[in-house]
Amino acid sequence: MTRAVLSLGSNLGDRAAHLRAALAGLGDLVMAVSGVYETPSWGGPGPDGRESPPYLNAVVLAVDAGDDPYAWLTRARELERVAGRDRDPSWRYAPRTLDVDVITVWTADGAPVVSDDPDLVLPHPRVHERAFVLRPWLDIQPYAELPGHGWVYDLVRAEPVAADLPNVRPCADLSLES
Repeated sequence: MTRAVLSLGSNLGDRAAHLRAALAGLGDLVMAVSGVYETPSWGGPGPDGRESPPYLNAVVLAVDAGDDPYAWLTRARELERVAGRDRDPSWRYAPRTLDVDVITVWTADGAPVVSDDPDLVLPHPRVHERAFVLRPWLDIQPYAELPGHGWVYDLVRAEPVAADLPNVRPCADLSLES
């Protein structure tokens, strides 16, 4: 059995519908879903000089009876494919219908999975700097710990995340849970 924290984001089309479809695709694996937050896009303008539209973001805690951490990556890529995600190699932070990142995974005994495999780096290598993941994560796990980085509550209060936190705006009128 594995537990995973997944980050969901969308900044193209019906953003909320893309997030809801991802949750539906995860089905009974979902244990908890954060609130929805709107955030500016990351990475600056694209090769054509255009800025990427704002994101809707949420975080999911999910559990699977299997013991393969790579199964989470397979699921993430399949959810993105179904949502029509197009990967633009010339623009790493290109707008997307759906972005699903595997943030961290734990084994059945609660041990964090640590991986430096280029296909699945765990925990996610930049999540400790991303307010748009850490803030929603606190909704579902107030005492969460990011393996190798410490308590999520402390991370959101420290730079560089604290400076970005005002840009993570809750969408109180938008729920992903049915």
